[in-house]
Parts: sequence; structure tokens; C-alpha cells
Amino acid sequence: MLRYDFEDSLGYWVFSVAHLMTRAMNDELGKLGITYRQWEVLCWLSYMGEITQSELADQMRIEAPTLVGVIDRMERDGWIVRETDPNDRRKKIIRATEKVEPMWEQMVDCAKSVRAKALRDVPPEDVQKVKSTLTIIRGNLLSELPGHNIPAEPVGQKQTSETR
Repeated sequence: MLRYDFEDSLGYWVFSVAHLMTRAMNDELGKLGITYRQWEVLCWLSYMGEITQSELADQMRIEAPTLVGVIDRMERDGWIVRETDPNDRRKKIIRATEKVEPMWEQMVDCAKSVRAKALRDVPPEDVQKVKSTLTIIRGNLLSELPGHNIPAEPVGQKQTSETR
């Protein structure tokens, strides 16, 4: 008989909450015609201004081929443009379009709404402690990855907590 105490597994709880947060974000953002993954792309673009597809995949911590479908749909729907890097024709630079600007605050409001629901009845000091602990755990795990290309911290213009 295979046995494992999931209730004692930090990974189980982290993945469970992440899954539920993603689902809640998809429900809220879906009202605006966008998915959580697409919102994540737009968040990185708001953070960095423009970015290559491979850099974006690294920042989002997903494989580049996984990102292609998301980018294709976003380009088709007019959320982003993809242009060839003038210095390296192999690279594609991604930028948000004007379509995003008038809807950005609504998207941010969706994120704030989900966060408020998730953190209801959780004292702010507990939220800060969880963030601090997860930052340490993340650093520990990153330090163990041989030859990883995952940035320890996002690079670029600092984003406000309201847009995350």
C-alpha cells in the first residue's frame, strides 16, 4: 500500500493554494476575455516594458514551447505584438498593445479581488511571514539547481504590489 501524508507536505499546500488562486484568477479575468497565463505575460510586460520570448519563458519559469501557444493567442487577440529583434533576427521581442491600457485597471481590480478573497481573515503579519518564509525556501531550492537559468529576482523596473 502506497502511503504519504499529504497534509504534512508543504509542497501539497503550496501547490493546492496556487492551483486555487489560478482558478479564481481565471474566473475573474475570464470576464475580461483573458486567462491568468495571459495576465501573467502582461504583468511581466508591465514590469519590463518589452522582453524576448525566451527571457519571458525564463521569468515565467516555463518552457519556451509552452509559452508559444499563449503568445500566439495573445497576438491573434490583439493583446501583444511580436517583432523580430533588429540586433538578432532569431529573437522575437514582445510588447503590449494599446488594447491593454484601457483594460489594465480592470485586470488589476480582478487580481485585487482574488487576493482580498484569499486573504480574508488572515492577519497582515501572517501574510508577511508566509512571504518571507517562501522567499527563503525559494532561494534554498534555486541554489540547488545545477546550471539553472531562473532569475532569483525579476529584472527590470520595480512593479507596485497593486499590479501583482
